[in-house]
Amino acid sequence: MSRPLVKEDLLKLKFLSAPELSPCGEKVAFVLTHIDEKTEEYRSHIYLQSVSGGSMHQLTSGGKLENAPKFSPDGERLAFVSDRNGDKQVFTLDLKLGGEARQVTTMRFGAASPVWSPDGQYLALVSRFAVLDTTLELEKARSQQERDDDDKKRREEPKVVELIKNKADEAMGLLDGKHNHIWVIPADGGKARCLTNGDFEHVDPAWSPCGQYLAFASNRDGDPELKPYYADIYTVHVATGEIKRITATEGPSSSPIWSPDGKSIAYMGHTGEFYSATLTRVWLVDADGGEPVNLTATFDRSVGDQTGSDSRYGGSGEALFFNPDGTGISFLASDRGDTHVYNVSLGTREVTALTTGHMHVQSMSWCSQGKVMVIAASSHLYPTDLFVCGEHKPLRRLTQVNCELLDSVTLSEPEEFWLQAADGGSIHGWLMKPTEFAPEQKYPLILEIHGGPHTQYGCTFFLQFQLLANNGYGVLFTNPRGSHGYGQEFVNAVRGDYGGGDYGDLMSAADYAAQLPWVDSERLGVTGGSYGGFMTNWIVGHTKRFKSAVTLRSISNWLSFYGVSDIGYTFTEYEILGNPWDNAELLLKHSPITYVKNVTTPILIMHAEQDMRCPIEQGEQFYVYLKKLGVKTRMVRFPGANHELSRSGKPKLRLARLGHIIGWFKETL
Repeated sequence: MSRPLVKEDLLKLKFLSAPELSPCGEKVAFVLTHIDEKTEEYRSHIYLQSVSGGSMHQLTSGGKLENAPKFSPDGERLAFVSDRNGDKQVFTLDLKLGGEARQVTTMRFGAASPVWSPDGQYLALVSRFAVLDTTLELEKARSQQERDDDDKKRREEPKVVELIKNKADEAMGLLDGKHNHIWVIPADGGKARCLTNGDFEHVDPAWSPCGQYLAFASNRDGDPELKPYYADIYTVHVATGEIKRITATEGPSSSPIWSPDGKSIAYMGHTGEFYSATLTRVWLVDADGGEPVNLTATFDRSVGDQTGSDSRYGGSGEALFFNPDGTGISFLASDRGDTHVYNVSLGTREVTALTTGHMHVQSMSWCSQGKVMVIAASSHLYPTDLFVCGEHKPLRRLTQVNCELLDSVTLSEPEEFWLQAADGGSIHGWLMKPTEFAPEQKYPLILEIHGGPHTQYGCTFFLQFQLLANNGYGVLFTNPRGSHGYGQEFVNAVRGDYGGGDYGDLMSAADYAAQLPWVDSERLGVTGGSYGGFMTNWIVGHTKRFKSAVTLRSISNWLSFYGVSDIGYTFTEYEILGNPWDNAELLLKHSPITYVKNVTTPILIMHAEQDMRCPIEQGEQFYVYLKKLGVKTRMVRFPGANHELSRSGKPKLRLARLGHIIGWFKETL
């Protein structure tokens, strides 16, 4: 007997991530995260699953958070990251002999992203430090007390700021001057050796097949001050430490991988033609440097997973994978609400889909022979699970980690629709009916607007949507212009036109839904976060058709956003196409705060206090203006949370957030 879904079911969800196939393709390691219902804290551990089927087996249990499993080349050992002894460090586990995991690193500020050398003798990893740190300090792992003392000292001391990029949302405040660097350490433990230097970020280490070089991504020769999101591909000679720049692009580059013969490096990136709206591509460059080749130039989709969800947690697996014979490269891409695995031929540049159907593939992993692939994927009706695909064989489901919960609750399956926009374009969206739907009744409807704006809604599990449907609301979600999944022209169409065509697309979708016989057109609500929060603020200032609104981590004023957001000084110029000193009127034209006098819709404003992406002053301005104008409004502040509150914030805050959303719509709609 099924029951209604409730917000507390968040605590019962399990989140699967980071699949890693063994070299022989017979078993897969992955991370499974759950929420401890007593402490309401996340707990992540490594599990092992046979590709042939059967029950999964828990491998680790020593820490609170364990992730990044990586098989050794012979498949007999597993490297992973654990916080069991304080800071996150790299450990290895002997899968053949069993026993306790062995701690490999003792990095002062933790370690991440372990990668085995081809001979299995060394591990490359990423660890943070500041240029002024000494070698002794780097290799002394901190105890919990030392970390607490450091945090207390940092909070109490004056902060001297000289860089424009001085804070970050992931840091929940000011940056500490430390940067990620590439290190190498013997796999059995020993002295770690740093291969990079300088005040730059170095990430994504990848061994060459010969084991003499590591490729990585960094902005070390660019302008990390004014172009902090640019990066190029480099190589470093492991023995000598000689660093060589391989690419020189005007944009971000990431996730390098070597061809099987070691002569080429493939990577993800773009050259910034449309700034933040540029489609990411797969590139190939000679390992000694040269002019990169765009392998997916004719594939009008962005490489990578662009689908948003509030029901995933943890890292992904491989971003790119070379065919064993070096003739092609596999990658993820999002297309019209789905995310799939594709392969591009190096010879013909033809792109072929390796997975199909309505699903959200979040990560993939291949065995070294390339004949077996495992994906972590979700759909509208289930969060992430593992699937396996053998050569010329269909997908086969390996796990059902949430079956106990999903079998006990009622879910609403979204219905897909396409319609024509006011200017002739196409609008793609989905409608969810209330779970206790009766055809003769009329129901209130909530319009959900995604963030980005360059992401997409799609075929993935959304707890918030299901919760609304279980509380008697219809749910409408759609991909207005600016969304990924529909080509370069579509994703770029919102730049310089925030509140224009995108607003028109959303209103066209609302028009379509409002005329359905089961929708009460007099009880429409609207909500969204980040860009979706901006658009919610914009909508209530431009129409009175919505009777209730909830705006989350929103933007209300581009003039102040430019100077307070961790990305404001680039994002505003890239997206609104102006700056405060030359284009103040333009920024105000596209700011919801300018139209606040038109607002009559009751609106709930929710904001995380440590949000550096869309800082809380954006919500505060909107709140004060509305209160002064006598509009029914309320503000909910979330301490100790950043922009990721709805996805990876503290569980108790996520529960409170969902409760306030449902409560407000019940009160006002």
